[in-house]
Amino acid sequence: MALTSKQIYVNLHVKDVKRSMAFFTGLGFEFDMRFTDEKQAACLVVGENIYVMLLQEEYLKTFTKKEVVDTSKYAQLTLAIAAESREQVDEIVNKAVSLGGKTYTDPQDHGFMYQWGFYDPDGHVWEVGYMDMSAFEQMMQEQGQA
Repeated sequence: MALTSKQIYVNLHVKDVKRSMAFFTGLGFEFDMRFTDEKQAACLVVGENIYVMLLQEEYLKTFTKKEVVDTSKYAQLTLAIAAESREQVDEIVNKAVSLGGKTYTDPQDHGFMYQWGFYDPDGHVWEVGYMDMSAFEQMMQEQGQA
């Protein structure tokens, strides 16, 4: 039997929980206040049963014996989220930049998939993408892979 989970919690270190909350609230995300104290941790709701715990750096260090990654030098991970349209991809990234984020890449148009990315204020990489499944299936059929 394959291992599956009903929820996912990704832990990200942040320098200032309140600043991060303001950034992600500005993007339209909500927080689960049951797991948020605005000083050490905030529970960002990304989707149904998908959460990102924004943990103040010193607090995150209580969970691990490893050093916290310097995001100006290293990518700890990238987070990829799905948008409902190409236009929404652009809206999210442009809004992130207006709120203090920075673009990570130029927009990438692969025909069936469109993506663009941004750095949040703590330097974490967020990829935003839209996939047109009908265009993907058509491409696969044309390549004889369907």
